[in-house]
Amino acid sequence: MSHGVPNRNWSYPTAIKFGVGRIAELAEHAAGAGLKKPLLVTDKALASLPITAQALDVLEAAGLGRAVFSEVDPNPNEKNMADGIAVYKAGGHDGVLCFGGGSALDLGKMIALMAGQAPGLSVWDLEDIDDWYTRADASKIAPVIAVPTTAGTGSEVGRAGVLTNSDTHKKKIIFHPKLMPVVTICDPALTVGMPKFITAGTGMDALAHCLEAYCSPFYHPMSQGIALEGMRLVFENLREVYANPTNLMARGHMMSAAAMGAVAFQKGLGAIHSLSHPVGAVYGTHHGTTNAVVMPMVLEFNRPAIEDRIKAAAAYLGFDGGFAGFHDQIMELRSALAIPETLTAMGVLYKDLDMLTDMALEDPSCGGNPVEMTRENTRALFDACM
Repeated sequence: MSHGVPNRNWSYPTAIKFGVGRIAELAEHAAGAGLKKPLLVTDKALASLPITAQALDVLEAAGLGRAVFSEVDPNPNEKNMADGIAVYKAGGHDGVLCFGGGSALDLGKMIALMAGQAPGLSVWDLEDIDDWYTRADASKIAPVIAVPTTAGTGSEVGRAGVLTNSDTHKKKIIFHPKLMPVVTICDPALTVGMPKFITAGTGMDALAHCLEAYCSPFYHPMSQGIALEGMRLVFENLREVYANPTNLMARGHMMSAAAMGAVAFQKGLGAIHSLSHPVGAVYGTHHGTTNAVVMPMVLEFNRPAIEDRIKAAAAYLGFDGGFAGFHDQIMELRSALAIPETLTAMGVLYKDLDMLTDMALEDPSCGGNPVEMTRENTRALFDACM
């Protein structure tokens, strides 16, 4: 239209209960959502930790049981989902408490989504394409409460989950509006026990979300502002939580940045994610760490389209040197967090680059990249990351 005003759909997230110790409210919020017999979905590593026992104690004391499903792979797949649905149905559960990092949050949402659906519907029929989500019976989706124990993916404020197809090794984004958690509890104390490399990788994931959303060409001024402030929180707090894991103030800022990144990226993601999704699916690498590896190369790749915007961000963040100064800050942050320097260092092989290029171009994230991704320039970008 000649008036030039863009047409966009915006959606903002859910009730967030933020603060140290608020895991104590878990049963109260579960009951408030109408749950009488929730299933807590977490990952194998977390299942045996005290923070998980504490959450289950809170539920049990309120008469909500202490049922757990923890057979969740780092890049969860449809087999994990089927196992979880079997436990959900056998236990007669009525909702899912997603407790953990991105993997547990994503898989918990998939269990809530699919447990009540008709047998003929496959989870792959609900990929985030057009209006595919309308194929699901929305009335049969169980309520979700999200409790993140990492500060990275932001899945706790999202309406989608990432599931890896174990046959094709492709990561698919599965979407439904009703996957938005009814309540999210952000308790920074839960993130204190994260291993250092997970603190680093998840923190860089939050930065990648904010950076890509900020650079995406789509019109979404609310997300634009949130992305910029989210970047500031990461740059100012990630080194601190890496060096001093018990700093609850800095942990809280990182937890906010993670949620902000996921709120912001409805504006779009880009090449960082479209490169990292196939690498994670094929090689089983940690998603946020993979994002961190390719981040400076993608920044350089996008430079012609984003230089002015990055200069503005650098000024806001207090970095000297415009685009180059911003790039240097990312390199310094990666180095301080012991992030591998290249995809080669993560085990990626040259012989797989053509296949990974094909997968990157199929990934929905590439549509939000400020420079159009082609077969030729994407393959060259992979080369630059080796």
